[in-house]
Amino acid sequence: MVFFRGVTALSRLRSRVDLHSQLKELIPEQQERLKKLKSEHGKVQLGNITVDMVIGGMRGMTGLLWETSLLDPDEGIRFRGLSIPECQNVLPAAKPDGEPLPEGLLWLLLTGKVPNKDQVDALSKDLRARAVVPDYVYKAIDALPVTAHPMTQFASGVMALQVQSEFQKAYEKGISKAKYWEPTYEDSLNLIARVPVVAAYVYRRIYKDGKIIPLDDSLDYGGNFSHLLGFDDPKMLELMRLYITIHSDHEGGNVSAHTGHLVASALSDPYLSFAAALNGLAGPLHGLANQEVLLWIKSVVNECGENITKEQLKDYVWKTLNSGKVVPGFGHGVLRKTDPRYTCQREFALKHLPDDPLFQLVSKLYEVVPPILTELGKVKNPWPNVDAHSGVLLNYFGLTEARYFTVLFGVSRSLGICSQLIWDRALGLPLERPKSVTMEFLENYCKKAASS
Repeated sequence: MVFFRGVTALSRLRSRVDLHSQLKELIPEQQERLKKLKSEHGKVQLGNITVDMVIGGMRGMTGLLWETSLLDPDEGIRFRGLSIPECQNVLPAAKPDGEPLPEGLLWLLLTGKVPNKDQVDALSKDLRARAVVPDYVYKAIDALPVTAHPMTQFASGVMALQVQSEFQKAYEKGISKAKYWEPTYEDSLNLIARVPVVAAYVYRRIYKDGKIIPLDDSLDYGGNFSHLLGFDDPKMLELMRLYITIHSDHEGGNVSAHTGHLVASALSDPYLSFAAALNGLAGPLHGLANQEVLLWIKSVVNECGENITKEQLKDYVWKTLNSGKVVPGFGHGVLRKTDPRYTCQREFALKHLPDDPLFQLVSKLYEVVPPILTELGKVKNPWPNVDAHSGVLLNYFGLTEARYFTVLFGVSRSLGICSQLIWDRALGLPLERPKSVTMEFLENYCKKAASS
């Protein structure tokens, strides 16, 4: 099945050369930059490793190079140095004062430069031309029970796409290391282009009796994804553009990004690397959290009604905590303030759905939950994260199937993981191989340190 109809060969070539040529200019400069950094400052220490860090999942260790974004505990995420509000201001939009187009962010992640509208439109056409999904991908998905989790079906589809990997073909033929980034670029743009088609197929298969919707050639990447899912409200198209943009990247230490980087460091192609990243994203402590938030919010409504008071809400929050569970959507492994991704979604809701009962409930939670978590004294960050808001927005426009939400996250994350993977290849980053130790080693090491 083919959902994306190709543009002319000439326009595809022109748009590809545009972005590809920019990378060809940038890569030698960045290769020299990395070489100089390593030769002049390679022995500079970035910090001390503690036993807590080793036992605690490497939390707080600085140990990865990730060029596309940087996460500050107080500021939040910056994409190539730009905050989310700055991206909303400078990246091209589908309409005046609209949300940024994901293609614009992809350009920014890859080049570090803000594109103009013509460049973004050309990239949109290139992605549409690339988004041809072979029939065997759908057959691989159809081999699974329709009851299988959407992320299982989505990851299986991505794995099936790997059959067409340009990197694998080039590597088998003996490509020079200096050119690794070029077939990686082709794979990455093909992957980014095709995952919305695969994701939409999974959604329609599970929830809409397999009735497939064809692409609208007049729409952009985010708009078309919404359309393929079956949602054509202009506000929903704008939400999907915002959603994909803000979920695209969150530096390299989170599970999905780190997994993609780790697997790719073994020279696995982008399909294998991204499929591995999706399996990490599917965990409840990572991407699956956006599913859990909406389910929890709906449990509040089912028990207490939509017009719940703040006092009733406090009681329900304490009931959740006292049962040994967490309040989903609050806290973050790095952030120590309200997630900027939460804030921009709140602004979207205030603009487009201020009277929605579930949005009003989320607003009350923003007032009620942080003081309670602070009172507990065990939480470093009591503030809401991105997952606290996204489900309510999707639900408002009719995408009510919470089990599917993580697939949306996965489609978005393809932009960041693939952009960094291209640079991993261009910079010749090595196989990732951290040192591990045993508890006995740590005990003996600490004894020696205490006696010296």
